Amino acid sequence: MSLNASSRSAPPAMSFSFHRPGSLDAAIAFAREQGDAARFLAGGTDLIIQINRGRVAPRHLISLDGLGLDRIDEAATEYAIGAMVTHDAVVNHPGFQTNLVALAQASAVVGGRQVRNIATVGGNIVNASPAADLVPVLLALDATVDLRGLNGTRSMPLDRFLVERGRTERRPEEILTAVRFDKPPAASATWFLKAGRRKAMEISVICVAAQLVRGGKARIAIGAAASRTVRVPDAEVLVERQGAAAFREAGRIAADAVAPIDDVRASARYRKLLVAALVERALVACAGRIERGEA
Repeated sequence: MSLNASSRSAPPAMSFSFHRPGSLDAAIAFAREQGDAARFLAGGTDLIIQINRGRVAPRHLISLDGLGLDRIDEAATEYAIGAMVTHDAVVNHPGFQTNLVALAQASAVVGGRQVRNIATVGGNIVNASPAADLVPVLLALDATVDLRGLNGTRSMPLDRFLVERGRTERRPEEILTAVRFDKPPAASATWFLKAGRRKAMEISVICVAAQLVRGGKARIAIGAAASRTVRVPDAEVLVERQGAAAFREAGRIAADAVAPIDDVRASARYRKLLVAALVERALVACAGRIERGEA
């Protein structure tokens, strides 16, 4: 079936073929056959815009709908979010309302309701935008991605999967099938904060995610402050050693560790100030939830 995609501000309309394979293996084989001419289509909220603006011009779109990637699975020790799970499903998932609430907080500010009903977790990850709202939370959870290709399935830490803006370790014919992370212990908490000109339907000026475990692990991840979403190991180690007394210093270390840009939305200096403030606030929020038993 041939579809046309165009907009008033776009270059002349481009034509592409739309394919709905019956299995993951069929999708992978077809992508391998077509090479650079093919793109996988998840929610399409970013890809279709890129096509309309003439930034990419695939001749084949391979839909991942109906291939069993739209489940949130809970095991004894971990969660697995399928690549085709929508952000709205993450917002409303019962398991993400207590010590994993940062997942719901981040997905809740991805576009408007219409976008969240279509946009997918896998697309958010593979797009590799430094400002992707959900990715800092997944980094703070030490998430792992599963990739399926011609030679089977492989897994790697999300932190290694992300390379830089628009680039990941995914091979062209591979499909990101799921993102997995361990269930946190009871005495733990997560928190997500986003600074933008408005709450939703806005690219982050800075976004921050944190996870704390009582007497143990600390994780801090920052979006929109470098060429990719980043963790701040030095700040994490400091919090693990010194606890709440180190929250402010952890924010300062995080601000020094990132390299934001100047653009029309904010200066690099302002972004660094935001990083310092939001990291401290996220850590304080996590600690408060643990102490109040809200985690």
